[in-house]
Amino acid sequence: MDEQDPHPRLPSLLHAEHGFDNSEQTPLLKGNALPKPTRRPLPWRQLFILFWIQLAEPLTSQVIYPFINKMVRDMPITGGDEAKMGYYAGVIESLFSVTQALTVLYWSRLSDRVGRKPIILIGLLGSTLSMACFGVSTTFWGLVFSRCISGALNGNAGVIKSMMGEITDETTIAQAMALMPVIWNTGATVGPVIGGWLSNPHEQFPSLFRGPFWVTYPYALPCFVVAIYCAGTLMVTFLYLEESMKLHNPASETLEVGDTSSSIPPFQPSQLPLSQVLTPQVRISIITYTLLAFLDIALRAVQPLFLTASPSFGGLGFTVPLVGTCLAAFFFASGVYQALAFAPLYAWMGPKRIYMLSMIMFVPIWILFPIMSASLGEGKVVNGATWVELALQIILYIIMDMGFSAAFIYIRASAPNAYSLGVTNGLAQTGVSIARAIGPASATSLFALSVQISRDTQIQFGPVLQWLGENLVYVIFILISFGAVMTVKRLPEKLEIPVREGAVEIDESES
Repeated sequence: MDEQDPHPRLPSLLHAEHGFDNSEQTPLLKGNALPKPTRRPLPWRQLFILFWIQLAEPLTSQVIYPFINKMVRDMPITGGDEAKMGYYAGVIESLFSVTQALTVLYWSRLSDRVGRKPIILIGLLGSTLSMACFGVSTTFWGLVFSRCISGALNGNAGVIKSMMGEITDETTIAQAMALMPVIWNTGATVGPVIGGWLSNPHEQFPSLFRGPFWVTYPYALPCFVVAIYCAGTLMVTFLYLEESMKLHNPASETLEVGDTSSSIPPFQPSQLPLSQVLTPQVRISIITYTLLAFLDIALRAVQPLFLTASPSFGGLGFTVPLVGTCLAAFFFASGVYQALAFAPLYAWMGPKRIYMLSMIMFVPIWILFPIMSASLGEGKVVNGATWVELALQIILYIIMDMGFSAAFIYIRASAPNAYSLGVTNGLAQTGVSIARAIGPASATSLFALSVQISRDTQIQFGPVLQWLGENLVYVIFILISFGAVMTVKRLPEKLEIPVREGAVEIDESES
């Protein structure tokens, strides 16, 4: 950001040509209409590296879900009480987001000054150390420490989105952003499989994993596998990822400017203060994205808890490997759909209709939980009706997941200017991190409270109040889902993103 533009009049010429106000506060959302630009090819090599980096986050977060409840239950802190399992598991699941919320804005603003690549390398290092520590933790506080390391050092979520915004334009943004949930869902597919099938290796693969180490640390293997992936990604990033910040003025290489007199002061972009970054467009985009992330992470926390809890505790009683397989089916199907369908649906429906549709899907998704529990019948056995309902929930989840691609596009378009993209993504990621910190703990705690209400024979309610109490967690999140739908209605219908002087062009034709 400290380099001076060798053609100081270029930004003014660009703004004059397109009718822009030559100001750092020119919004990227709902800007002046431009002639339809020529479509540029996507820089696939750099996108592939970014996707490879992005894959690390869902792997580190999702790998623990199949076994975290049993891991916590076996620790002395619960005293073997299954009813307390949800409280402590929710705390562990939330810690990454709590610490990330405290630091992600700092990392994002720092990336606007020192570049994106150094921040990404620090985040990958934190993920590597965190997963290695998590796998050998035998106390609750050991788990707390390892998750805090990962969150405090990881600002990659916001920085990756900033890089994506810098190496794409309005002709390729939908195609590129559609792939981000695909990568997340790929990690969310592989992560539970790793966590479910590689936990307790001394029992599942006794001929390969002998010795006391694997008995003492039954969940070390899946954590080590993810830690090795993060370490490998760290090396790939260091060697091959190009820094997008160094190319903030590529147009100077292709446009001829007649007067380059040194008497004209050079164009020097600068960061806006937070008060000027938080425009109405930025605020509403962040609020809707935060609500989407809150409902999503709450769903991800309740889903494995519902599947692993015994029928007497309001669940289905699935085994850990089966839970991993079910979660993998969720995310694999969603990833395939996103890759194939989002870009054409975006062109047909527009971002707001997609956002509305995805947010509405939360309502039937939450309703299906008590329906599945009721379908077990008196025998408390999973039957054909239960599997049909679970499959329907997967389909609704696939539709809902399109909202993240729309949210990324709204956040990118709402940035006040090209040089506030990092801080805008940082603010959005801060909101999302807070939501993801609150979501698992609140959802699992409400689940545990619902179980306690259903098993408490001391208190007598009427049938309606009794049902509401037993399904309190689902009732609350259904109401939140309706509120989120109303918030999305406040977003603009169309996005018009002007040409940005700071856009990055990466030529991969010579490689």
